[in-house]
Amino acid sequence: MEVKRRTARTLVKKLSSVSEKTRTEAICELRLISKNDPESRTFIAEAGAIPYLTDTLYSSSPIPQENAIATLLNISISNRELLMSTRGLLDALSHVLRHSPSSSTASVQTAAATLYSLLAVDDYRPIIGAKRDIVYALVDIVRNQNSPPRSIKDALKALFGISLYPLNRATMVELGAVPALFSLVVNDGRVGIVEDATAVIAQVAGCEESGCAFQKVSGIGVLLDLLDSATGSSNRTRENSVSGLLNLVQSGGEKIAEKVREMGSGPLDGIADIAENGSCKAKSKANSLLNIIDGRSSGFRDPRFDHILGHTS
Repeated sequence: MEVKRRTARTLVKKLSSVSEKTRTEAICELRLISKNDPESRTFIAEAGAIPYLTDTLYSSSPIPQENAIATLLNISISNRELLMSTRGLLDALSHVLRHSPSSSTASVQTAAATLYSLLAVDDYRPIIGAKRDIVYALVDIVRNQNSPPRSIKDALKALFGISLYPLNRATMVELGAVPALFSLVVNDGRVGIVEDATAVIAQVAGCEESGCAFQKVSGIGVLLDLLDSATGSSNRTRENSVSGLLNLVQSGGEKIAEKVREMGSGPLDGIADIAENGSCKAKSKANSLLNIIDGRSSGFRDPRFDHILGHTS
């Protein structure tokens, strides 16, 4: 263990060298060690590597930048507090995400993955969500048709982590997350990406501001279409759609519930199917959604949905 600690200290000391070659070689070595030896991650962080690695994210050279951000990602797995306490870390991640000329595709993907790792801690979600430049950069990756699939998936995961803090959702709506997410769902046929996008949509739906944004992109209709078995949507996508509709109705009130009713009883068969065959959590949400749509929560029952809910007249 002492050997690992000394190795970390020696490499970190090289990060302050005036020689760019020496610094780059040290960063590449730190990346390999932090990847292959989880125990060394703490030694690297405690030796003071994080501030140097953070500064390297502004490098115009792709090799040191890519290796620095990869090392930070590895360290974040077990040393998130040290990362978050490092001055300027989030600004540096934002710099990489904003597709500056010096940021490679690999760096952008890893920066998003690092944010997702940090967002695993509840207390960091409001801090990261308050960085509007980060949220906007992630949304921009999702909306950009030229973004590689891996970049989109990593950005979606980071946005999901941000959306888990309720007060962040209004910011996401304001910065254009809703049209970007629905455009992805409608135009991208890749199952994994659609699943991740609908997971974020389901969370964003849980704020008052989402109602208008969803209506502008026909979001209710899209979510109901995804519930139709004929669309070939995966079970996860269909369950995310139910969760999104429930959150939307609960945050938007009767006005939104009526919009769902206007879609007719046909698409609602998909909700009933989830209520019967979905996961335990999805079943509960589907039943809650059906109860609201049916009007039982307000004492009014809509007879159009009797065949779905099993009512008898």
